[in-house]
Amino acid sequence: MLRRYAFLLLMLLLGAPVARAQTATFGGFEYRAAGAVVEGADTLRQAWAGGFNTPQFSSIDLDGDGRNDLFAFDRQTNRCYTFLNAAQPGGRRGWQYAPDYEALFPPDLAGWALLRDYDCDGRPDLFSYVNGGDIRVHRNMAGAGGRPSFQLTTSQLRFSGAGVGTSNLTIGGYNMPSIADVNGDGKLDILSYDFVSATIIELYLNTSPDACGAGLTYKIDTNYWAQLQACSGCAAYQLPGLACRGGLAAAKPAHTGGHNLLVLDVNGDGVYDVLDGRDNCPELVALLNQGTNQLAKLTASSIRTDFPSAANPVRLPVFPAGYLIDTDFDGINDLVVASNTLDNSQDNVSQRDNVRLYRNAAATGAPAFGYQPRGFLTNDAVDVSEAAVPTFGDLDGDGLLDLLIGSNADRVDGQYRASLTYYRNVGTAAKPVFSLVSRDYLGLAAKGSAAAPFLALKPALVDLNRDGALDLAYAANYQGVNRIYYILNTAAAGRPAVFDPATANYFKPQGAAGSGVLPSFMGDMPCFTDVDGDGYVDLLIGTDDYTEPGQSLRYFRNQGPGVALENAFVLVNNDLGQIRDAAGARPYHLSPTVADFDGDGRSDLVTADNTGAVRFFSNYRALLAGPAAPRTNLFWNALLSQYEGNRLGQSALVRYGLAAADVNADGVPELFIGTETGGLSSYAVRRGTPTPTRPAAAAALGLALYPNPARTQATAETAQPTRVSVLDATGRVVRAPDALARQHDLTLGGLAPGLYLVRAEAADGTAATQRLAVQ
Repeated sequence: MLRRYAFLLLMLLLGAPVARAQTATFGGFEYRAAGAVVEGADTLRQAWAGGFNTPQFSSIDLDGDGRNDLFAFDRQTNRCYTFLNAAQPGGRRGWQYAPDYEALFPPDLAGWALLRDYDCDGRPDLFSYVNGGDIRVHRNMAGAGGRPSFQLTTSQLRFSGAGVGTSNLTIGGYNMPSIADVNGDGKLDILSYDFVSATIIELYLNTSPDACGAGLTYKIDTNYWAQLQACSGCAAYQLPGLACRGGLAAAKPAHTGGHNLLVLDVNGDGVYDVLDGRDNCPELVALLNQGTNQLAKLTASSIRTDFPSAANPVRLPVFPAGYLIDTDFDGINDLVVASNTLDNSQDNVSQRDNVRLYRNAAATGAPAFGYQPRGFLTNDAVDVSEAAVPTFGDLDGDGLLDLLIGSNADRVDGQYRASLTYYRNVGTAAKPVFSLVSRDYLGLAAKGSAAAPFLALKPALVDLNRDGALDLAYAANYQGVNRIYYILNTAAAGRPAVFDPATANYFKPQGAAGSGVLPSFMGDMPCFTDVDGDGYVDLLIGTDDYTEPGQSLRYFRNQGPGVALENAFVLVNNDLGQIRDAAGARPYHLSPTVADFDGDGRSDLVTADNTGAVRFFSNYRALLAGPAAPRTNLFWNALLSQYEGNRLGQSALVRYGLAAADVNADGVPELFIGTETGGLSSYAVRRGTPTPTRPAAAAALGLALYPNPARTQATAETAQPTRVSVLDATGRVVRAPDALARQHDLTLGGLAPGLYLVRAEAADGTAATQRLAVQ
């Protein structure tokens, strides 16, 4: 049945003549879920949203339907996420990832971003970090269709009461304030730890003359709120007449110090309390106000480290922050807790399951927060903790493309290490369904140790030895050494892959150190593609290496027959494309992928790097002759009817992993972006107006096949020298290309009856295809 389906599908794909009269122009990419993703009995509802590391949640009506939608800002990656409150089957409501709305928010957000309505117009406004700890405010104006439109109100909130005139209201680079009505007068106040030592809490009252506080004038009310002082250690505080209480050791190495505050009435007595999350600590401490909203008072009994309950207290590995969000659409705010750490370079904690949900069962009075094991949103998305790198290939021999994802690392069973996550495609050629099989495919993580784990694992499925079976290559840091390893597949082509990690080898530098040999740098990103068209896969490497001469993208040629695979790759170009960032500097964490996205018969190059830029180079082989201007506004926003750049985040530590694969068998590759936040985003190619571009050149090749149908052998002839390959219905090469020639004898023995593609490619990259029926 599967063979028949693949045959019919290929017939549909090839129903038009090969040398078509016209082809569609490349219209960039648009977000589109690439298929269903299943883990156990659950189908992930946000599978391709890209994962979270340090999300900060706020409510806002994005689409003007009068319902609160969801905004999240990820601190580590400076990325916005937007989710719609959408109708679901059976009359229910649910969250629907809607990335087009992310463009409504300022592109330069960093640190923290919270939505609060300061002018009482029913539209939450945007408060955000700026300038190392100052506070910037954008007013939410009514935009088209009721969508938010943010207009800068002030680039720097100021306050009075600390001397002559006014000063910048600065909370520091690592604190996140609570912006709420603290004293009960209906105006938004600001409560935060001080920016100098982060040991005392300061309260800034909104003194605007209007009833709502829209003037955003502030006065410091106290720089010693409730006479509380944070001491060294977790959950440790000093109060009048009370020495430091708590004093638990910090959970992780110190950063710069910081606190996340959230104001709410914990016990329902009408007086606002405070939740305090501290850097390096797992608790969200409740500070119960035994005074009034105007004059806070704390005693020893005010400090609760078992919030919200002794049975299920908040315990997040490091730096928890609380957010009040109606997560289940019942009109009652629940408590969402997520890590707010600046980065994970010191802490080495898991960032895969780090958003906790405490559902509020009380409509009035004291909230009744009950722990929900599934968390909020994170368990509905593909997430491998951090720095995801996808690759696709048929691992089980069923003709469908499966998915492997590498990661930088995740903490599992007390060990921080990378692994390969395997999703088997259990769908059909046109409708993939990726089902989780293993979070440690081949047991690579288990082969490391606490002292020498696998880290920065970046896989690629590729036929390295030209036997028609996919092999596994992967860059990794293992036992403290960075290399590009490979494991040859010992199964026959078309059979389930057999990889023995004990046979892993690595590509050796060819030449003396410093002469331009293969780099061995943490995070090297390999991309295997036949650059010179000789039928042997070459190697493009995105690298941060500075010990060898070269820049971010380097081309190593496969020397071909007569050279052992481990010694195959030699440098040809150490600065392919001369890729630079907007300032003319070398970008870092560059990831390349190659596919014919624009449908012109020539392979294209897409790269991404830590600046957030995704670049498209049509016909990448032209870069061998010199640099070319890339296209960067690649992503179509249907909401705003415009092309945009990548909005998946940027920072010095952001790492992307790119892959291209035609997972739905429509003849056009999809683009997959692995994110720093451990997830994947998928994009379909958007076609533009048909134009008569490349097919004329393809027709000039004059590809002819005979006999057709054929049984054991066929001949392919072209008008000029080409290399010819045979592909099956999934796009997998079943007969590798040989040397350039005008005539090729194709051996078909061993191929299952069905329809195949014969592809001829000239030295300049021009290609033509023809269908071949094998009987």
